[in-house]
Amino acid sequence: MAPDQVDLVVRNARVVTESGVTRGGVAASDGTIRAVGADSTLPRGDREIDADGKFLLPGIIDPHVHLGRRDYPYREGLEVDFETETRGAIHGGVTTLLNFLEHEDSYLPHLDFFRRVGEENSYVDFSHHAVISREHHLDEVEALAEAGITSFKMFFNMYKYTDVDMEHADADRVYRLLRTLSDLPGALGMFHCENAEVQKEAEREARETGANDLEAWAAASPNIAEAMQVDHLGTLTDHLDTRTYAVHVSSAEGVDALERHQRQGVQLAGEALVAHLTLTKDEDLGVWGKISPPLRGERSQERLWEGIRTGVIQHVGTDHITTSKEGREQGQGQHGDHMWEVAPGLQPSLEFFLPMMLSEGYNRNRIDMERLVEVCSTNTAKRFGLYPRKGAIREGADADLVVVDTEATATVDNDFFHGREPRWSPVHGRELQGLPTHTVVGGEVAVEDGETLVEPGSGGFLAR
Repeated sequence: MAPDQVDLVVRNARVVTESGVTRGGVAASDGTIRAVGADSTLPRGDREIDADGKFLLPGIIDPHVHLGRRDYPYREGLEVDFETETRGAIHGGVTTLLNFLEHEDSYLPHLDFFRRVGEENSYVDFSHHAVISREHHLDEVEALAEAGITSFKMFFNMYKYTDVDMEHADADRVYRLLRTLSDLPGALGMFHCENAEVQKEAEREARETGANDLEAWAAASPNIAEAMQVDHLGTLTDHLDTRTYAVHVSSAEGVDALERHQRQGVQLAGEALVAHLTLTKDEDLGVWGKISPPLRGERSQERLWEGIRTGVIQHVGTDHITTSKEGREQGQGQHGDHMWEVAPGLQPSLEFFLPMMLSEGYNRNRIDMERLVEVCSTNTAKRFGLYPRKGAIREGADADLVVVDTEATATVDNDFFHGREPRWSPVHGRELQGLPTHTVVGGEVAVEDGETLVEPGSGGFLAR
């Protein structure tokens, strides 16, 4: 039975629950959902929001975020990005994120800092993945899992022939990680899947043409290079009877490879990025559109959406990396001749994650609202050990909520964004339909009609 008085009530909404869309609302107190039901059954609230018939979603969870990567030394960058990028996140309806820790040295002596830096600066709850980029990281996996970090990423085996500062991961190192994870309940291996040998030869051919546009960047890392490594990962996953997760699957061939293994019962999950779902290599984006894996063509994009509809792709994330406009353009502008030199990465994608999924997914009839919530929230909470606390509107869950207006429109420009670097994005100039109007984090109204109502430092570390 609902209490007589609560902290917050959202009424008159189309509430997206795990059992479908219902009319009514949600009551919350002390950061927790106390009741979900028809408006007439809900208690009074100290604060009430009339959703006016709009959709009410559980807070969006981004499983793929890189904070602290660019423009600053890493520790300082984490401090900056946890404040600025999570501020952007709440404006975009993202209420939880999972950040990749990337560290040359041992992770274990720095765990207190990695937790504290978020708790002091973040607007949202967060957890961490650990990137396994050194041999000694493999020896830390069990201790990291005991500390609540239960997901581990390897680059399999992309960047092997580049100057990226990491020890590459071929099948032997992947095998060792998965063997360890198979004995850790709930642990998960995450893999960037691109075959470095194929990529190296394809890049040589692409550079010889003299081209330096997004088409050339895509040719340098062909679809088949991704599919080969997804197949390889699926075979190892099956052999070791463990669970794995292919990050940012970008190509039709990659989706096909995922589907082949899933049909055989292999526990290999697939993630797509909002960028690959909404942008293509054929758009005139210049270096603003350079990511890894590269943007693909329309055939791959539509196959990704099909994979979401059929359940082959179970997760959507952003691969958010904040980079200054100067760092991206390197004095040559958006369409300079430095495509091969500039580091890949898209931003401020935390903030355009949900609006792009509403605009290009729901409003173009590619997915319904229930499926949007599944791949952008519920499935991720379940995969990464956050459910039922996160990812669903249900009694007892954290009161992380987003009211969205599927009819609202906006043009993406500098004023659209609220993070550290609003001056460039691959979606600048884009007309969007579908925007959050209210974001509730832990029972507090964090954003209302574009206004930030909370202070940084309200987010907490989620041990998994």
